[in-house]
Amino acid sequence: MMLSDPAKKYSPFVAVDIPDRQWPNQRIEKAPIWASVDLRDGNQSLIDPMDQERKQRLFDLLVNVGFKQIEVGFPSASQTDFDFVRALIEQDKIPEDVSIQVLTQARPHLIERTFEALKGAKNAIVHVYNATDPMFRRVVFNVNKEECIQIAVDATRQIREQMNAAPETHWTFQYSPELFTTTEMDFAVEIVEAVMDTYAPSVDHRMIVNLPATVEVATPNNYADQIEWFCRNVKNRDTLIVSVHPHNDRGTGVAAAELTLMAGADRVEGTLFGNGERTGNVDIVTLAMNMYTQGVHPELDFSNLTPVMREVEYCNQLPVHPRHPYVGDLVFTAFSGSHQDAIKKGMVDRRDNPEAPWDVPYLPIDPLDVGRSYEAVIRVNSQSGKGGISYLLEQEHGIELPRRLSIEFSQVVQEVADRTAKEITSQMIYQAFADEYLEQQSPFCLINHRMSSEPDSPAVHLEAVIAEGGERKTYSAEGNGPLAAFIKALAGAGHDVEIIDYHEHARGQGSDAEAIAYVEVRIEGKAVFGVGTDESITSASMKGVLSAINRHYSTQAPAANVTADTLA
Repeated sequence: MMLSDPAKKYSPFVAVDIPDRQWPNQRIEKAPIWASVDLRDGNQSLIDPMDQERKQRLFDLLVNVGFKQIEVGFPSASQTDFDFVRALIEQDKIPEDVSIQVLTQARPHLIERTFEALKGAKNAIVHVYNATDPMFRRVVFNVNKEECIQIAVDATRQIREQMNAAPETHWTFQYSPELFTTTEMDFAVEIVEAVMDTYAPSVDHRMIVNLPATVEVATPNNYADQIEWFCRNVKNRDTLIVSVHPHNDRGTGVAAAELTLMAGADRVEGTLFGNGERTGNVDIVTLAMNMYTQGVHPELDFSNLTPVMREVEYCNQLPVHPRHPYVGDLVFTAFSGSHQDAIKKGMVDRRDNPEAPWDVPYLPIDPLDVGRSYEAVIRVNSQSGKGGISYLLEQEHGIELPRRLSIEFSQVVQEVADRTAKEITSQMIYQAFADEYLEQQSPFCLINHRMSSEPDSPAVHLEAVIAEGGERKTYSAEGNGPLAAFIKALAGAGHDVEIIDYHEHARGQGSDAEAIAYVEVRIEGKAVFGVGTDESITSASMKGVLSAINRHYSTQAPAANVTADTLA
C-alpha cells in the first residue's frame, strides 16, 4: 500500500551545488561517439538470452547501422559470451574500423579471462568497473573509500600490463565508477583520478571514463549538473573521453542523455529501442532521430527503420511498442479528425513547396526519411473527421473531394464507424463512397449519348439514352456545352435540375486514366451531390448529374436498380 507520507521512507536526491551551470545554454550540434551495449546490457535483461545465431545477426545489424564501438559481451562471466567473442575474432567478422568492447569486473581472474577472449583482436575496448556508491561500499562489498580506490587501481594496473603484453591489438581502456550518480561527486573524481594516475592516458591516447546512471534516481537536469561538475573538476580533462550510460528507471533516460551531452559528455552508451534491465537503457534510436529532426546528422543510418525494428524484435524476442518514437507501427498515424485535417493541409502545402523546410503539423519528421510511406499517416475510426477521409480517398484512390462534398461524405463514414466501432480501412471508405455516389443508378441510368454541332456554332446538340424506371428513353436538347444541353434535356422531360457547383479531374494515368466529375445540383429546392466516372469527361459529368438525382429520389419510394448493362 502506498504511504500517505512517502518522505518517511524515501529521501529526496541531493542536488549538486553548481549555481553557475553552463549546460542550459548549450545546444547539441554534432553526434556523440555511440557505443551499443545491446549484446551485453541488453542481452542480460532478456527472458531468453540470445544464442549465437541471434547474437551474430544483431552484431551485423549494428555494424550496418554504423556503430563503431559495440560491447559484445561479458566473456569472463559467460561461456556463451566468451565463445561469441572468439568467433567474431577467429572468423574475421569485425570490420577494420569497428572496436569490440567487453566488460569485466575488477577481479584478477576475470581480467585474465577477458584478455584470453580478446586474443588476436584488431581493436578492442576493455571496460572495467567497480561500485563506488556509499550504499554498495557499505552493504554489498563492505569496503571503505580507500579500499574501493585500491580495487580500481589494482584492476587498472593489471589491465595495462595485459595490454602492453599484446601490442598487436589497438587497445582502449574504459573505467566506470558504477552507480556514479549516487556516488559523492568528490569521491567520484578522486577514484577516477587514481585510475588515471595508474593508466596514464594522454591527449593522443585517451581513456574512456564512463559515468553511468546505473539506476536513474533524479530528474535529468541533476545528471547534467553532475557531468558538468565532473568535467570542470577532474584533472587533465583533455586526456579523457567522458561517456554516459543512462538508464530509464524514471522514464527520462533520453532527456538525461541529451542534457549530459549539453553538459560536456563525448560519448553515449545505450541500446536500440531502449531494451535493458528494469525499464531499460537509453534508447539510441530516439536520441539519434531527435538530433536528426534538429538538423544534426547522428552519424547512424536509420533510412530504413522498420526492418531494423523487426530484426531487433527477432533477436530480443521482445516487441517494440506501436507508439515507440519514430519506429512504432502507429507513430506516424493520426486518428483524430482535427489532426487529420491539419496533416492533410500540411501535406498539400508541402506538395506545392517541396524544397521548403519540413513543416507539416503533427509530423516532426518526414516518414519517408526513415523508410516509411504516407499510407498509414491517416487512418480512420469513430474519432476521425473529413480531413482524414478525404486524404485517404485522394492518396490511395485518386478522388479529390470538393470541400462541401467532403463534409457530406464524412457523415456517411461516421455512421459506418459508429456502427462497427472499429477502424475503417481505406478500402471500406472507398466502398462506402462507391455505394453512396457511384453505384446510384436507379431510377435513372445513362446508357449512351451522342453529340453533334454545326461549324462555327457554340451550340451542342445532345441525344442521351437513359434508362428511367426500367424503360429506355431518349432525351435531346441544345445548349452551350454538353452539360448545359443535358440539363436542358432533363428539364424538357420534366426533371428540373440546377447546377450549383461542378468540379472535375483526371483519375489515374495512361491507358487506365478516367475522368471523375463532382456535381452539386438543386432539385426541388434541395442541394444534392452526385459523382460520376467514365473514360469520357462528358459521360462522367452526365453520370454525376444522374447520381445526384438518384440520391434525391432515394429518400422516396424505391425503384428497380436498372443498370446500363441490363438495357444495353
